[in-house]
Amino acid sequence: MSASPLPLARLLQLASPALPVGAFSYSQGLEAAIEAKVVHDTPSAAGWIGDVLELSIARMDAPVLLRLLQAWSAADFAAVQRWNAVFLATRETAQLRAETVQMGFSLRRLLLDLRLGDARSHEMLRELPEISFLVPYALAAVAWGIVPSDAVIGYLWGWLENQAMAAVKAVPLGQTDAQRMLAALAERLPRLASDAAALGDDAVGNFTPRLAMLASRHETQYSRLFRS
Repeated sequence: MSASPLPLARLLQLASPALPVGAFSYSQGLEAAIEAKVVHDTPSAAGWIGDVLELSIARMDAPVLLRLLQAWSAADFAAVQRWNAVFLATRETAQLRAETVQMGFSLRRLLLDLRLGDARSHEMLRELPEISFLVPYALAAVAWGIVPSDAVIGYLWGWLENQAMAAVKAVPLGQTDAQRMLAALAERLPRLASDAAALGDDAVGNFTPRLAMLASRHETQYSRLFRS
């Protein structure tokens, strides 16, 4: 658990949908899954979001985030660069890559405006020509003294909440159905964070071909609410 209430408040700020990084404008393939009738009601939305959470986000984003947290804590800037490059290389579509780069750019600008971190960290942020969202997120968590396991759960929760809100707009789902789905899926987060911490470097990765195909289709989908 966090040693003081302040890191918890900082984590809530970092995971908040009010964070000005544009996460609300993306659906990560969910809208294309709705167009393809893969997702059409509450059970199918919960199944899709739960599968992406388990098979992609928890197996790639979460362990890479843990390594970036460790790298920033140790001022290991070479490791920051390496894991940023690894994460960008795993984005299976132009849409998924553009999303993390745009959000990373926005969060980097915010951290620099807030002067969060030291001068060397700021220099490192500026040196990365393309920066994934995970990199400044990890720096903020370290600078604010957020426990790594809490930072991972906060990241997973932020992703999950954004997916639920996208489902409300696009399926559509009622607000109560969305909250019921969030409550059920959130129960998995402590286990997923623990599993991510146990993964060795060679085990970090995801294989979600259906997500990749639908995210690709979304790039040319005629009518859409979310960015591609």
